[in-house]
Amino acid sequence: MCKFSLLRFVLLVPFICSWCFVEPYDIAVKWPTIGIAVLVRNKAHTLPYFLTCLHDLDYPKDRIYLWFHSDYNEDKSDEILTKWVERYESDYNGVQLTTNSSSTGQLQPDQERPHHWSPQHFEHVINLREQALDFIRKLWADYIFMVDADVFLTNRDTLKDLVKKQLPVVAPMLISDGIYSNFWCAMNEYYYYKRTDDYMPILQREQRGCFPVPMVHTAVLADLRRRASDALGYRPPRHAPLDDIIAFALHAQKHDIPLHICNEQLYGFAPVPLEATDDPSSDLEQLVNVKLEAISRHYPLPLDPLLAHYVTYPQPWKYGMSEIYMINLERRRERREMMEQSFKELGMSVKLFKAIDGRKLDMSDLRSPSITLMQGYEDPYHRRPMKAGEVGCFLSHYFIWKEMVANQSEVALVLEDDIHFVPFFRLRFLTLMNEIKDMDWDLVYIGRKILSDADEPYVSEHTTAPYYSYWTLGYVLRLSGAEKLLAARPLDRLLPVDEFLPIMFDKHPNATWKANFLNRNLKALSAAPLLVHPTHYTGQEGYISDTEDSAVVAPGTPSENARNEL
Repeated sequence: MCKFSLLRFVLLVPFICSWCFVEPYDIAVKWPTIGIAVLVRNKAHTLPYFLTCLHDLDYPKDRIYLWFHSDYNEDKSDEILTKWVERYESDYNGVQLTTNSSSTGQLQPDQERPHHWSPQHFEHVINLREQALDFIRKLWADYIFMVDADVFLTNRDTLKDLVKKQLPVVAPMLISDGIYSNFWCAMNEYYYYKRTDDYMPILQREQRGCFPVPMVHTAVLADLRRRASDALGYRPPRHAPLDDIIAFALHAQKHDIPLHICNEQLYGFAPVPLEATDDPSSDLEQLVNVKLEAISRHYPLPLDPLLAHYVTYPQPWKYGMSEIYMINLERRRERREMMEQSFKELGMSVKLFKAIDGRKLDMSDLRSPSITLMQGYEDPYHRRPMKAGEVGCFLSHYFIWKEMVANQSEVALVLEDDIHFVPFFRLRFLTLMNEIKDMDWDLVYIGRKILSDADEPYVSEHTTAPYYSYWTLGYVLRLSGAEKLLAARPLDRLLPVDEFLPIMFDKHPNATWKANFLNRNLKALSAAPLLVHPTHYTGQEGYISDTEDSAVVAPGTPSENARNEL
């Protein structure tokens, strides 16, 4: 009898376990309650996007309580918050908004300017974070999500995904300018940031997962159901720096509460914090940088129509150019729309040039003298002849050069459609052009792939004399440069455009190819550092190459019909 009972129990174990360990957040279980705490100060330029992303999160709003505190504003932050709360308060479990009109336009007594993190400013922020933590604890909320008002959570599943991690404290890794993000991999002996080798693989998502780290900030979810969470706080321990995020990390460390940063998904974006010495206008530039970063990764920020009129864009202009061209294949609509959004953010007046599509060129008849491929050309890396996409790419640039000469355009900026603008592009580009305005040059790269290991000599503070380079992501071309490029008659001995340009400024390593062009007198410069980069590199998720993903062209010439189609 005992054996039968034991056997029956063993047979039932799988059914018992499947009932006991059911997925915790299926339709039969309510999602945990979350108190979201937000401090606001002079964030009118980010709030329309922040609030849109917040409201767009796919998490039951009746399980969310919002706590806002806004003070010391010199902009319309209070007005935006008030309008948004009036419209959406009923969607949530509850909303508390505190504004302090008496502090409007003021600074803390020891502050030199709005972005100066003085001791009294730190004390004020620490007190507010403690108030938020205490308030949400008293609500018996399961979690607190402390998030800054300039964070844009473009991933609608962020909260659900973080809750599913079931970690004591977890943060979604946020994308920002350069190498900045919302986590540290190490602290130095003074409790401040320390660079380590494991930081970049996490930041660049070469390693993906949830990683234990000593510091997370800016957007942090903490599980208040755990007993140890009572020890979390923002008031610095003795001998620790007066800093809210460092204090939080030290309390967690002291009580063995692990902090994790997760990067399996792209969760959202955040700007680099301004320093006391930064110009206040830098904050607006930072917003542009963050939006451009999001756009380049195909995460255009949403915008609530309720708040749309609070967002302004620069008046479009040509940045001192006769024309700005953007080369785009008609079938690459998503790239065109991405670039158009970037131009809107940067205030660039751009002319769309419909790229010559290599797929549509007739490469079968090689007898016509209209376009002749260079005899003996072979790709240096892939050891194959030229591809149809490379022919189309060259012709796209070539006909822009022809248009410049026909219109006698003094100077043009030529951009391809798969680029990412660096932070503060407007200022850097205009500074560059002013720096070289009295110099003798024909072409200036603003984006390229540097192939030489040798250090290029500086010609001015922000330009070098370029060596052998690949890519034509972006360059400035003078009329004199367009005339020289056309005078070389490149269609009589065609090779890829990024091989042709280094030949023309006489820095190409292949002497045989160079011998086809006698007047290699193009005067070239390059921005240093570069001002545009590819949105995706070879092998990265989302990488597409319309030159490589095309048919190989046998040596010879396209048909006259193909030429006429151009």
